Amino acid sequence: MKLHIYDSVKKEKVEFNSIIPNVAKIYVCGPTVYDDSHLGHARSAIAFDLLHRVLKANDYEVIMTKNFTDIDDKIIKKMNTTNKSLEEITTTYINAYKADMKALNILDNTIEPKATENLEIMKDMISNLISKDIAYKTSDSVYFDTSKDNSYGSISHKVSDENSQARVEANNEKRNPSDFALWKFAKANDVSFEAPFGLGRPGWHIECSAMIEKHLAYKNEEFQIDIHGGGADLLFPHHENEAAQTRCSSGQNLAKYWMHNGFVNIDGEKMSKSLGNSFFLKDVLKSYSGEVIRFYLMSAHYRANFNFSEEDLIASKKRLDKIYRLKKRVYAVESSDLNKKFSEEIFNALNDDMNTSKAFSIIDEMIGNANDKLDINPKDKNLKKEIVANILFINDILGIGFNDAFEYFQFGIDEKTKTKIEQLINERNEAKKQKDFVSADSIRDELAKLEISVMDTTNGVVWEKI
Repeated sequence: MKLHIYDSVKKEKVEFNSIIPNVAKIYVCGPTVYDDSHLGHARSAIAFDLLHRVLKANDYEVIMTKNFTDIDDKIIKKMNTTNKSLEEITTTYINAYKADMKALNILDNTIEPKATENLEIMKDMISNLISKDIAYKTSDSVYFDTSKDNSYGSISHKVSDENSQARVEANNEKRNPSDFALWKFAKANDVSFEAPFGLGRPGWHIECSAMIEKHLAYKNEEFQIDIHGGGADLLFPHHENEAAQTRCSSGQNLAKYWMHNGFVNIDGEKMSKSLGNSFFLKDVLKSYSGEVIRFYLMSAHYRANFNFSEEDLIASKKRLDKIYRLKKRVYAVESSDLNKKFSEEIFNALNDDMNTSKAFSIIDEMIGNANDKLDINPKDKNLKKEIVANILFINDILGIGFNDAFEYFQFGIDEKTKTKIEQLINERNEAKKQKDFVSADSIRDELAKLEISVMDTTNGVVWEKI
């Protein structure tokens, strides 16, 4: 089947047809880099990485763009509490974010713009909106006049809610309660930049509109990009405001399709720092590999809210283990053509708005059938080659199953212990060369006490944690 995605604006699944054939331009709202990434960042990154992979499998050239917000109130607060520069703070957390994304096996983005490197286009857009009287100055900011946009509310289907900028940006100089800041004039000890309309810094919403305009926008089309994505919490007001700015500045609609991933809940509550339950990804990665976290977060549909629990994470890991136990049974075997029925079923599941639950059930069935066949005929070379091909396909389209079959089971063992294990294995190899099988067996027993299992293969000795 052709790729279908859920459009958050239309509130239904629609067939994806790019603006330009075989090219997909995507913009995903990235992190504000004032702290380490959390499970919410991981959920969004994995969801849109899966979209990236599925589009590639559908033969699209994907231009994946994710920004870094590197100027913001939270960053300025961090500067004041740490006495570090803006660049020191943002560089630290951008590098940390990228390391976390690598651990999760996220494909590289095509473009990664920073807000501070795109100030000129923001100023140009704001000046344009001021010239049209769609933006206006007050004593503290330049605001966007939402009443001048007849389509305001068409993205989220609302113009205010209990968390709206009407409360956050309460100001009796505003024309309308829902008006939002495009440019915030400088305060004492603030980070600020020169602009024709006053010294200050950009509001959050203008950053994304401007970066899309500069790096991605089709100039003579109805829509500037194919897909705009982010977490469900960004639909209003952030994405609503982005769409309004672009519509009024350029006369174009921002995106043809809008996609949003669900929240991450911990103990049934929406993850937020105010609740004190925001799990940093770096802490989870100390106990579980990035692939295990990726597999777990993909086990629920990307649009569904996700209730994170370590008990479920452990159960999910056992499911992923089965891929690697099958991979061990075909260790060092070359690939052949994959099973066409298997690949088509996976492909169709993911083309149905990235239905990972169905894809995972198909994988479970493949693993079960493959193990049954190997039990009957463990030397079937053609079967083994097909299994290898199937696992490589899973790797490409889902981003899992890519590790060495034995190294996967070595996670959590420190380098000192690994060195000791390798030393014992070398001693065992030497004993076997000398036909000292008593010593060799004794060393195997010593390894077993360390909860290490060794296997002699045609490619040498491999080991894993039991």
